[in-house]
Amino acid sequence: MKNNKVVSLAVIIALGSLFACKPKNAGNAISGDAAAKAYVAPGKYDEFYNFVSGGFSGQMAVYGLPSGRLLRVVPVFSVDPEKGYGYSEESKPMLNTSHGMVPWDDLHHPELSQTNGEVDGRWLFGNANNTPRVARIDLTTFRTAEIIELPNSGGNHSSPFITENTEYVIAGTRFSVPPDDKNGDVPINSYKKNFKGTLSFISVDKTDGKMAIAFQIECPGVNFDLSHSGKGKSHGWFFFSCYNTEQANTLLEVNASQRDKDFIMAVNWKKAEEYIKAGKGKKQKVRYAHNTYSDVTHSATSEIMTDVTVLDSKELKDICYFIPCPKSPHGCDVDPSGEYIVGSGKLAALIPVFSFDKMQKAIAAKDYAGEFEGIPVIKYESALYGEVKKPGLGPLHTEFDGKGNAYTSFFVSSEIVKWNIKDLKVLDRASTFYSVGHLCIPGGDSRKPNPKYLIAYNKITKDRYLPTGPELAQSAQLFDISGDKMQLILDFPTIGEPHYAQAIAAEKIKNNSVKIFKIEEIKTLMYQKVKQLQKLYVKEIKFTYMLQRSVHILLLIILKE
Repeated sequence: MKNNKVVSLAVIIALGSLFACKPKNAGNAISGDAAAKAYVAPGKYDEFYNFVSGGFSGQMAVYGLPSGRLLRVVPVFSVDPEKGYGYSEESKPMLNTSHGMVPWDDLHHPELSQTNGEVDGRWLFGNANNTPRVARIDLTTFRTAEIIELPNSGGNHSSPFITENTEYVIAGTRFSVPPDDKNGDVPINSYKKNFKGTLSFISVDKTDGKMAIAFQIECPGVNFDLSHSGKGKSHGWFFFSCYNTEQANTLLEVNASQRDKDFIMAVNWKKAEEYIKAGKGKKQKVRYAHNTYSDVTHSATSEIMTDVTVLDSKELKDICYFIPCPKSPHGCDVDPSGEYIVGSGKLAALIPVFSFDKMQKAIAAKDYAGEFEGIPVIKYESALYGEVKKPGLGPLHTEFDGKGNAYTSFFVSSEIVKWNIKDLKVLDRASTFYSVGHLCIPGGDSRKPNPKYLIAYNKITKDRYLPTGPELAQSAQLFDISGDKMQLILDFPTIGEPHYAQAIAAEKIKNNSVKIFKIEEIKTLMYQKVKQLQKLYVKEIKFTYMLQRSVHILLLIILKE
């Protein structure tokens, strides 16, 4: 009995020691708090839609958050046998281009439409990274409603980012190319002379979302990587990350990374609009496809367009400005206030944060370091707000929580780093598994983010899921960011290779979702079509009768002779 008491006492002491010595962050895992936060009961809806690029699948994936459940794959730039997209005669025109039908592409970046700088749930835009195109998905039907091809472009990576009232979808060419109306059969070593970078400004109708290329801006021959629009005080401006300012054309991995700084390009699109209205644009002969899908006829049509209006950034010196940015900048992100522009140099050991107010003062004072290909270069210190020191390795993308904090993904060190925008101090780090690329906070690139969740989209999964042969699942990880520290609450696999993604509160979309198509509209249209056919048929009968009479008279004349 005495021995039993001693054993019991020892067990109690051991258990007490176990709980007394547990790591500070282990409580949530033991309590099951993380699993509870991600749990959505059967039959219940998720809080958010998460639109995730399908990468090399060419499609758009839709997940629910926080559950991570796959709700739908929307076919966009690739054929889809499940839905017949690209196979049926009615849908084939959606994949038409100026080069003919292209049945596959690589979708990198979704972008939700906005009103007053807030995501509104009307449309979702996506980019084709290879054959340069922009698509619009109607979020009442979750179907691709429109695809427009981009002339004067080679690759379409810094796309399809929008202005804060969806006035424009803006797309920069990834690789500079000879303009479409010039002879493109030129030596590659004539790159500096013959290759140009083009920014496309695609207008969006406020009522039905229909797209049209309003104008393009011809820029120096560099590579445009990513972009975001100004907000609030910086509305009217757009910001692009640029690399290969060396204008290299061989061994780009080495030769396009020689300089310590490349550029952020600031574009005053309001001033560009003024020049267009003043007739400063030049008409250029091009060919590009504009494809639309009708939910009334349930069929698509394709039209080849033949010209575009182009502004020359060298001639019009007050629409484009370069800001030096270390080194090979990738992400280019603007905080909710519109004051801070974050450049993420893939090869940099710090994060520069630029001030819109300082940039404006530098432009007014002509505080330039010189010009690059005719574009003014603002002095680095004159536009710089400050630098985040030693944040991590391989910074890529930044999103914001609306509470004064920024979250940046680091590809090399496999982590998300939270830092304060004002004092530029690192506040928290969370490991990702593994090699995170893009990240997403609901509304994280808008004026009103929802600071509840952050999702990391990883390039490598390795040991996170059951093995599936030599090719492993793609990965996303959901973090709770409602507190001071980030908490990982869910892993879920994704299709394709996930690049950028956006999320939006479910109530902004689900109540507008089309349940059925109105048969009355289809009947009315069919009635109109039948009437048209009847008229054509009557005309054809009359024509046939007159033709027969003419032949009969002609035969009589011949026989008489």
